[in-house]
Amino acid sequence: MDYLPLILQQLIASSTHIIAKNAVTSIDPFVAVLWRAIFSCLMFAIWIYIKRASFVPIEKKDIGRILLLGFINIPLNQLAFFKGLSYTTPANTALLYALTPTFVFILTAFSKHEKPTLSRFTGIAIAFAGVILVLFEKGLSLNPDHVLGNLLVLSASFSWAIFTTFGRPLVLKYGAINMTAMAMFAGLLTYLPVYAIVPTHTPIVEITMSAWLSIAYLGWITSGLGYTLWYIALAKISASRVAVFNNIQPIVTTLFTMIFFGIMPTPLFILGGLIVLTGVIITQRK
Repeated sequence: MDYLPLILQQLIASSTHIIAKNAVTSIDPFVAVLWRAIFSCLMFAIWIYIKRASFVPIEKKDIGRILLLGFINIPLNQLAFFKGLSYTTPANTALLYALTPTFVFILTAFSKHEKPTLSRFTGIAIAFAGVILVLFEKGLSLNPDHVLGNLLVLSASFSWAIFTTFGRPLVLKYGAINMTAMAMFAGLLTYLPVYAIVPTHTPIVEITMSAWLSIAYLGWITSGLGYTLWYIALAKISASRVAVFNNIQPIVTTLFTMIFFGIMPTPLFILGGLIVLTGVIITQRK
């Protein structure tokens, strides 16, 4: 039963790449991130008000860490995710997110939470070889938007690994729902200055109903339910074992992409994907 939240979370995460792609085809990524955060924070504000009797007050010494996690969550992770997805495909995005377990292992090894092994370092090398193939799927030029999108998504994957690894101690202390809510509030707070200095091109009156529905799904289901399920799993399972579930995203998202967009994966994408997943699996071996 400990893995049931993770299975549901991965189904949500896999659909997120499709829904987010729909959003960024009609509105600016900076606007999408803002409204996704607002929708999510409103949901958590209502939840905390209803459950206020069980809310665990945040200690002053943890405020800085929560603000940092919030900054990693929204200005870094979500913005890189949306901006990258506006240039690349949902399938590529899911594949690059499959590197999260590798990044988590690196972070936990450096923080001395896990002991590094030769097999895991070998897995990391193999996974990155697969990523290189995917990054240059459309050619070896560094200029195409496709490559830029993949690099942005890769940075989003790394920031998600940071959010996972360093958020776990706070989850154990404050609980999954409380910590997810605090991370969302802190993320919106730290994103507002970023949004204020970056010009955007999608006035609120021009956002279509389809885009609003996509944003609502991302804010309530992905950021709300999905993030909470992720942290619930982290409260019971180690970070590296939780992160390995990201491996199923490329498969499910590719199927969704084929169904909803009619985009067939290229042979190079398939080869790179197989290499990435092989490396990630090796990384997770004890």
